[in-house]
Amino acid sequence: MDSPLYQRNDAINASMFVPESRFGVWFLKTETWAVHVLKRALGDLERLIQDRQPRYPTIVDVGCGRGRSFRLLKDRFRPSRMIGIDVDGAMLRIAAAETAGEGLAVEFQQTTSSRLLLPAESVDMVFCHQTFHHLMDQEAALAEFHRVLKPGGLFLFAESTRKYIHSPMIRLLFRHPMDVQRSATEYLAMIRKAGFDVSERAISYPYLWWSRNDLGLLERWFGVTPPKNHEETLVNCVAVKR
Repeated sequence: MDSPLYQRNDAINASMFVPESRFGVWFLKTETWAVHVLKRALGDLERLIQDRQPRYPTIVDVGCGRGRSFRLLKDRFRPSRMIGIDVDGAMLRIAAAETAGEGLAVEFQQTTSSRLLLPAESVDMVFCHQTFHHLMDQEAALAEFHRVLKPGGLFLFAESTRKYIHSPMIRLLFRHPMDVQRSATEYLAMIRKAGFDVSERAISYPYLWWSRNDLGLLERWFGVTPPKNHEETLVNCVAVKR
């Protein structure tokens, strides 16, 4: 990818992230991921935006993977500039090919979320979907998102909680840094501490079938409603830079 639209941070440190498992890499190609995970999260986040603007000119997807978010972001928020961030060069090459095939103009940076190659206050929206549970330096990443966002810019956060990441099935199939996982409450506190405003109206706690230990089978087959006092497995929020 020797394109002027591609940048690489040569100071990437492998200790800053945990690479995905082979199963995880495969899963990102599936329609289950695209429809039930990515598209559903983005639809929920869009619903949570208050004082929605007609368009958000510059959008960054941190942890963009194969780039499947960019068509959805383009259609919903009408950006004139989109930037994909990932530490995995192989993923970025796939993303570049797929987005080009869709006629989308996307810039890519191979770097970590805590070292974005972007000027301060240059971004209108940061989209961060299922990325934080891979990061070792979560506080530094939040500080970087706050730095690059314009005042009033949006941070769209969709994440699995410690309850889900520590579950036996996820431990078996995926790879994550287990000691940095957080509860929904802890994630929200960390985002607020980083200087973002998070209204209670801009938070949701989806309890989707794929985030449950039984994959939702008890409800689907036998009509058993999940207990209301369950520990949250997912948290979505729209945070605003002060």
